[in-house]
Amino acid sequence: MNSSKLKALGVFLVVALAFGFGMYAGVSERVSGLVSAQTVSGVQPANVDFAKFWQAWSLLQNNFVETHASSSVPSDNEKLYGAIKGLTESYGDPYTTFFPPVEAKQFAEAISGSFGGVGMEMGDKDGAIVVIAPLKNSPAERAGILTGDAVIMVDATSTAGLSVDDAVKLIRGPKGESVKLTLKRPGVDDPIVVNIVRDTISIPLIVSSDKNGVFTIELYSFSQNSGELFRQELRKFIQSGDSKLILDLRGNPGGYLEAAVQMASFFLPVGETVVTEDYKGKQENIVHRSLGYNVFAKKKISMVVLANQGSASASEILAGALQQHGVAKLVGTRTFGKGSVQQLLELGGGAELKVTVARWLTPNGTSISDGGLTPDIEAARTKEDVEAGRDPQMDAALKWLAKQ
Repeated sequence: MNSSKLKALGVFLVVALAFGFGMYAGVSERVSGLVSAQTVSGVQPANVDFAKFWQAWSLLQNNFVETHASSSVPSDNEKLYGAIKGLTESYGDPYTTFFPPVEAKQFAEAISGSFGGVGMEMGDKDGAIVVIAPLKNSPAERAGILTGDAVIMVDATSTAGLSVDDAVKLIRGPKGESVKLTLKRPGVDDPIVVNIVRDTISIPLIVSSDKNGVFTIELYSFSQNSGELFRQELRKFIQSGDSKLILDLRGNPGGYLEAAVQMASFFLPVGETVVTEDYKGKQENIVHRSLGYNVFAKKKISMVVLANQGSASASEILAGALQQHGVAKLVGTRTFGKGSVQQLLELGGGAELKVTVARWLTPNGTSISDGGLTPDIEAARTKEDVEAGRDPQMDAALKWLAKQ
């Protein structure tokens, strides 16, 4: 498998755009480099009668009649793309997707870091299109969209049965134009309708603060340069003389795998497992290990990682490594559970397949996709808490640190 610098984007970023891949992420998705379909060998299955496909092609070609203005006869390429799309969807994986040429180009633009949209990450949760987290200071956040909201309609189109990619396409649009989202919020009986004006979305990165002997780093995404930015914030922490650290990953949908490994390396000895790509026997597993910066080997610190349902992908990789190696306590709620690896495969003519090829395993061998990470200290934060300016999760973190 050829790999590129583009590795773990998190969920589907509706910059909406979503990709998230979150699609910023939309992963952690480790989206590796494009591999030509010509390099992928395969044998036509002996127990499948492909003559039926061509029979259906011929029957449609010879018998279909347009009956209303909206119907039309597709081109041969459109027929082929439709067949590939159906084959891809038959796998039932929300992160395995076929991109015709135009959509492949949009996907590439979406993961470049700045896009036009509403500024939220989306993912698939039990068949529903849900908001992983709105980005800081984005149109989505200003409109009151919350983590856990299910998007049930985009304008007049229901999202029932849609993939995350398809929902993202509906939400995308030119800057300055509005999109109407109908949401189902947990604990609220009636649907919530919001109109959001699309804007150019730039992914925020990192901020820090120092208060009462506790240094806090808020990380919003795992970009190509977030590892270096994190190193700079850790230097400030060391210079402060504090020994208590909070890493806030709430609402962080993920990003580059390399960034997560680099950040974990600041706390772990060389060679310690950060995360494993499990290919289930289809190829040798890949173990990503600490680079061994381990800058706190001679300085005892107490550390908390804050996480919630909006923490996904690379956030779960970093949080899981720090929690399971005993570096930090995980405080908050269960994380999203985005733990699969995707690879982009070229089909020629600009079309691509994004295929799930592996799953992420934490250092103790737990699959992140199996329900996410469980916090050491459970603490929820409700909509009422947010509106009142309360933060029970931060309070729980500070309470634990005060005892150390």
